Amino acid sequence: MKPQFSIHTTDADKNSARFVCEPLPQGFGHTLGTSLRRVLYSSIPGAAITSVRITGANHQFSTLPGVAEDLVHLVLNIKQIKVMSTSDKPAKMVLSAKGVGPVSASDFECPSGVEIANPDLVIANLTEKTAKLEIEASVETGYGYSPADDRKSTTVGVIPTDAMFSPVIRVNVAVEATRVGRMTNFDKLILDITTDGTITPANALKTASETLVEYFGMIVTPQVETAASDTPPSRDKKVPVGGMLSIEELDLPTRIANALQKAGFDTVADLYGTSREELAKVKNVGSKSVKLIESALSGRGLTLP
Repeated sequence: MKPQFSIHTTDADKNSARFVCEPLPQGFGHTLGTSLRRVLYSSIPGAAITSVRITGANHQFSTLPGVAEDLVHLVLNIKQIKVMSTSDKPAKMVLSAKGVGPVSASDFECPSGVEIANPDLVIANLTEKTAKLEIEASVETGYGYSPADDRKSTTVGVIPTDAMFSPVIRVNVAVEATRVGRMTNFDKLILDITTDGTITPANALKTASETLVEYFGMIVTPQVETAASDTPPSRDKKVPVGGMLSIEELDLPTRIANALQKAGFDTVADLYGTSREELAKVKNVGSKSVKLIESALSGRGLTLP
C-alpha cells in the first residue's frame, strides 16, 4: 500500500512553523513523528563558534579595561551568535571596535561563505573613549552539541566555547485522531518546529526526511563493505580474481572453516598471501586440511602461491 497523505503548513514565519500530515494509517503518526523529532534534533548540520581569542585576555577570568562586561559574560554573549556557513572548512571572523558605545554581532567581519543570522545581538558595551576590543572567533560546522572540553587548546589566549551546531531549537509532536468519510481510525500528525534562524523550519523538515530515506534505503538495498585492514596492503602482493570471496563461500568442512577464521583468514585474499607450510601450522589445520583447501580453490579456478 503506497502512502497517501497531504502536508500543509500553518502559523509559519522565519523561525517557526506548524506542519500537519493527514490522513495517516493508525500508528503511523507516532512512528513518523518520533523518528522525525529525533533526526531534527541530532542530524541537521549547522555552524557555531567553537573558540575565541580576545586581545588582552589570556584566560576566561581576565578583565578588559573599558569593557562593561567581564570576560565570562562576553564569551557567553559571543556564544549566542548564530552563524551560517556554506563550507565544511573552519573559518575565522574578526572584530575590532573602539570608543564608547555598544558592540554588536554585525561588527564582525565575516569571510566568504559565512553569515551571521542575528547581527543585532549586542555582545559588549565599551565605556571609555580609549577602550578597544579585538576578537577573533573560529567557526566550524557539525551536528548536535559539542562541549568546550572536547576542544581543549594549549595555545595561550584561545578560549574554547560550547558549540550548539544544531539549528533546531524545539520540536513538538502531537498525534490526533482524524477521519476519512465514515472511517475514524486515521492519525493526524502535527509537527511544531522552531529553528534559530539559520535554516527555515521547512528546510529542516526536508533535510530530516531525506536523512531517514537514506538510512531506510540502506536497509532496502544493503551495501556490503569489507572491513578495513589495520595495515595497508603490499603493492607487491597481487590478489587474484575471486580474492574477495569469503571462507564460507569455499564450502570447506566446518572444522576447517572455523579454524581459518579464528586464525584471521576471512577471505580468499588472506589465504593467497600465506604459504602451504604456514597454513599447515595453523591450529586444527594440518597437511590434509591444506589439500582440501587447495581442492576447494582449484574448483573456483584459484591456486595457492
